[in-house]
Amino acid sequence: MDIANRVKKLRKALNLTQYQLAELVGVAQNSIQKLEKGETKNPRNIESLARALKCTPEYLQFGIGEIDNATSTSVAKHQLPLISWVQAGAWSDISEVNPLDAERFLCPVNCSERSFVLRVQGISMEPKFNDGDLIFVDPEAECIHGSYVVARLDDNNQATFKQLIIEGNQKFLKAANPNWPEQLIPINGNCTLVGKVIFTGKSL
Repeated sequence: MDIANRVKKLRKALNLTQYQLAELVGVAQNSIQKLEKGETKNPRNIESLARALKCTPEYLQFGIGEIDNATSTSVAKHQLPLISWVQAGAWSDISEVNPLDAERFLCPVNCSERSFVLRVQGISMEPKFNDGDLIFVDPEAECIHGSYVVARLDDNNQATFKQLIIEGNQKFLKAANPNWPEQLIPINGNCTLVGKVIFTGKSL
Protein backbone atom coordinates (compact mmCIF):
# COMPACT_ATOMS: atom_id res chain seq x y z
CA MET A 1 0.00 0.00 0.00
CA ASP A 2 1.38 3.42 -0.96
CA ILE A 3 0.66 6.88 0.45
CA ALA A 4 -2.24 7.40 -1.98
CA ASN A 5 -4.04 4.29 -0.73
CA ARG A 6 -3.28 5.05 2.92
CA VAL A 7 -4.75 8.55 2.63
CA LYS A 8 -7.86 7.30 0.84
CA LYS A 9 -8.39 4.44 3.32
CA LEU A 10 -8.02 6.68 6.39
CA ARG A 11 -10.22 9.41 4.88
CA LYS A 12 -13.04 6.94 4.25
CA ALA A 13 -12.63 5.39 7.69
CA LEU A 14 -13.23 8.87 9.16
CA ASN A 15 -16.23 9.42 6.85
CA LEU A 16 -14.61 12.47 5.31
CA THR A 17 -15.08 13.68 1.75
CA GLN A 18 -12.07 14.92 -0.22
CA TYR A 19 -13.42 18.45 0.23
CA GLN A 20 -13.74 18.05 4.02
CA LEU A 21 -10.23 16.67 4.31
CA ALA A 22 -8.90 19.52 2.18
CA GLU A 23 -10.61 22.01 4.52
CA LEU A 24 -8.98 20.38 7.57
CA VAL A 25 -5.53 20.41 5.95
CA GLY A 26 -5.92 23.90 4.49
CA VAL A 27 -5.45 22.97 0.83
CA ALA A 28 -7.60 22.88 -2.31
CA GLN A 29 -9.70 19.79 -2.97
CA ASN A 30 -7.71 18.99 -6.13
CA SER A 31 -4.59 18.61 -3.94
CA ILE A 32 -6.27 15.71 -2.11
CA GLN A 33 -7.53 14.36 -5.42
CA LYS A 34 -4.00 14.34 -6.88
CA LEU A 35 -2.64 12.71 -3.74
CA GLU A 36 -5.18 9.88 -3.82
CA LYS A 37 -4.57 9.34 -7.54
CA GLY A 38 -0.87 8.85 -6.84
CA GLU A 39 0.17 11.99 -8.72
CA THR A 40 1.66 13.53 -5.55
CA LYS A 41 4.17 11.26 -3.84
CA ASN A 42 5.63 13.62 -1.24
CA PRO A 43 3.09 16.19 0.00
CA ARG A 44 4.66 19.23 1.67
CA ASN A 45 1.87 19.48 4.25
CA ILE A 46 2.20 15.87 5.46
CA GLU A 47 2.13 16.83 9.15
CA SER A 48 -1.20 18.68 8.78
CA LEU A 49 -2.50 15.79 6.70
CA ALA A 50 -1.49 13.30 9.39
CA ARG A 51 -3.24 15.32 12.11
CA ALA A 52 -6.43 15.47 10.03
CA LEU A 53 -6.32 11.72 9.41
CA LYS A 54 -5.47 10.96 13.07
CA CYS A 55 -2.22 9.16 12.29
CA THR A 56 1.50 9.87 12.28
CA PRO A 57 3.43 11.43 9.37
CA GLU A 58 5.73 8.39 9.16
CA TYR A 59 2.71 6.10 8.88
CA LEU A 60 1.38 8.12 5.95
CA GLN A 61 4.69 8.34 4.12
CA PHE A 62 6.22 4.93 4.87
CA GLY A 63 3.43 2.78 6.31
CA ILE A 64 5.29 2.31 9.58
CA GLY A 65 4.22 2.92 13.16
CA GLU A 66 0.84 2.84 14.83
CA ILE A 67 -1.99 4.63 13.09
CA ASP A 68 -3.49 6.16 16.23
CA ASN A 69 -0.32 6.62 18.26
CA ALA A 70 -0.06 10.40 18.21
CA THR A 71 2.86 10.34 20.63
CA SER A 72 5.15 8.99 17.93
CA THR A 73 4.76 12.13 15.81
CA SER A 74 7.74 13.57 17.67
CA VAL A 75 10.04 10.79 16.38
CA ALA A 76 10.31 12.26 12.90
CA LYS A 77 12.10 15.51 13.59
CA HIS A 78 13.62 16.39 10.24
CA GLN A 79 12.48 16.77 6.66
CA LEU A 80 15.61 15.83 4.77
CA PRO A 81 16.63 17.02 1.27
CA LEU A 82 16.86 14.54 -1.59
CA ILE A 83 20.19 15.29 -3.27
CA SER A 84 22.22 13.90 -6.16
CA TRP A 85 25.15 11.52 -5.83
CA VAL A 86 27.49 14.26 -7.06
CA GLN A 87 26.16 16.57 -4.36
CA ALA A 88 26.67 13.82 -1.79
CA GLY A 89 30.31 13.64 -2.82
CA ALA A 90 30.65 17.32 -1.93
CA TRP A 91 28.55 17.14 1.22
CA SER A 92 31.50 17.77 3.54
CA ASP A 93 31.42 21.31 2.14
CA ILE A 94 27.73 21.96 2.64
CA SER A 95 27.97 25.41 0.98
CA GLU A 96 28.27 23.64 -2.39
CA VAL A 97 24.74 22.28 -2.04
CA ASN A 98 21.52 24.23 -1.62
CA PRO A 99 19.21 21.87 0.27
CA LEU A 100 16.44 24.49 0.28
CA ASP A 101 15.76 23.78 -3.39
CA ALA A 102 15.55 20.01 -2.91
CA GLU A 103 12.55 17.72 -2.59
CA ARG A 104 12.23 16.76 1.08
CA PHE A 105 11.34 13.54 2.89
CA LEU A 106 10.35 13.06 6.50
CA CYS A 107 12.87 10.94 8.39
CA PRO A 108 11.08 8.47 10.73
CA VAL A 109 14.17 7.93 12.93
CA ASN A 110 16.37 10.25 14.96
CA CYS A 111 19.07 11.91 12.88
CA SER A 112 21.33 14.95 12.82
CA GLU A 113 20.41 18.18 11.05
CA ARG A 114 23.08 17.51 8.40
CA SER A 115 21.37 14.30 7.24
CA PHE A 116 20.14 13.90 3.66
CA VAL A 117 18.42 11.47 1.30
CA LEU A 118 19.75 9.70 -1.80
CA ARG A 119 17.95 7.59 -4.38
CA VAL A 120 19.73 4.27 -5.00
CA GLN A 121 21.07 3.89 -8.54
CA GLY A 122 22.04 0.59 -10.15
CA ILE A 123 22.10 -2.99 -8.90
CA SER A 124 25.36 -3.24 -6.95
CA MET A 125 23.48 -3.42 -3.62
CA GLU A 126 20.70 -5.83 -4.64
CA PRO A 127 18.84 -7.72 -3.27
CA LYS A 128 18.91 -5.73 0.00
CA PHE A 129 18.66 -2.34 -1.73
CA ASN A 130 17.00 -1.94 -5.11
CA ASP A 131 17.31 0.69 -7.80
CA GLY A 132 15.03 3.58 -6.85
CA ASP A 133 15.00 2.95 -3.08
CA LEU A 134 15.57 5.96 -0.85
CA ILE A 135 18.39 5.84 1.68
CA PHE A 136 18.58 8.29 4.58
CA VAL A 137 22.19 9.20 5.39
CA ASP A 138 23.52 10.78 8.60
CA PRO A 139 27.06 12.23 8.38
CA GLU A 140 27.27 12.33 12.19
CA ALA A 141 26.33 8.69 12.85
CA GLU A 142 29.20 6.35 13.73
CA CYS A 143 30.30 4.07 10.89
CA ILE A 144 31.30 0.64 12.24
CA HIS A 145 31.95 -2.80 10.76
CA GLY A 146 28.86 -3.91 8.83
CA SER A 147 27.41 -0.40 8.47
CA TYR A 148 25.96 0.61 5.12
CA VAL A 149 27.73 3.81 4.18
CA VAL A 150 27.99 6.48 1.52
CA ALA A 151 31.63 7.12 0.66
CA ARG A 152 33.59 9.36 -1.68
CA LEU A 153 36.74 8.19 -3.41
CA ASP A 154 39.25 11.02 -3.61
CA ASP A 155 39.76 10.63 -7.37
CA ASN A 156 36.00 10.86 -8.01
CA ASN A 157 33.67 13.63 -6.87
CA GLN A 158 30.70 11.30 -7.04
CA ALA A 159 29.74 9.27 -3.97
CA THR A 160 29.18 5.51 -3.84
CA PHE A 161 26.96 3.33 -1.63
CA LYS A 162 28.45 0.16 -0.11
CA GLN A 163 28.81 -1.87 3.10
CA LEU A 164 31.78 -1.04 5.33
CA ILE A 165 33.93 -4.07 6.19
CA ILE A 166 36.68 -3.73 8.81
CA GLU A 167 39.20 -6.55 9.23
CA GLY A 168 41.99 -5.68 11.63
CA ASN A 169 43.55 -2.46 10.37
CA GLN A 170 42.14 -2.87 6.86
CA LYS A 171 38.87 -1.36 5.64
CA PHE A 172 36.88 -2.29 2.54
CA LEU A 173 33.73 -1.17 0.75
CA LYS A 174 31.65 -4.24 -0.14
CA ALA A 175 28.90 -4.65 -2.74
CA ALA A 176 25.81 -6.51 -1.48
CA ASN A 177 25.12 -8.06 -4.89
CA PRO A 178 27.02 -11.40 -5.00
CA ASN A 179 27.22 -11.13 -8.79
CA TRP A 180 28.76 -7.66 -8.80
CA PRO A 181 32.22 -7.83 -10.49
CA GLU A 182 34.04 -5.64 -7.94
CA GLN A 183 33.06 -7.18 -4.61
CA LEU A 184 35.58 -5.42 -2.37
CA ILE A 185 37.15 -1.96 -2.77
CA PRO A 186 40.11 -1.48 -0.40
CA ILE A 187 40.18 1.81 1.50
CA ASN A 188 43.80 2.98 1.58
CA GLY A 189 43.51 6.57 2.72
CA ASN A 190 41.90 7.41 -0.62
CA CYS A 191 38.33 7.42 0.64
CA THR A 192 36.15 9.65 2.81
CA LEU A 193 33.10 8.24 4.57
CA VAL A 194 30.34 10.76 3.91
CA GLY A 195 27.79 9.20 6.26
CA LYS A 196 25.97 6.13 7.54
CA VAL A 197 22.66 4.86 6.18
CA ILE A 198 20.17 5.04 9.06
CA PHE A 199 16.91 4.24 7.27
CA THR A 200 15.66 2.91 3.94
CA GLY A 201 12.44 3.79 2.16
CA LYS A 202 11.53 1.16 -0.40
CA SER A 203 10.50 2.22 -3.89
CA LEU A 204 6.94 1.43 -4.90
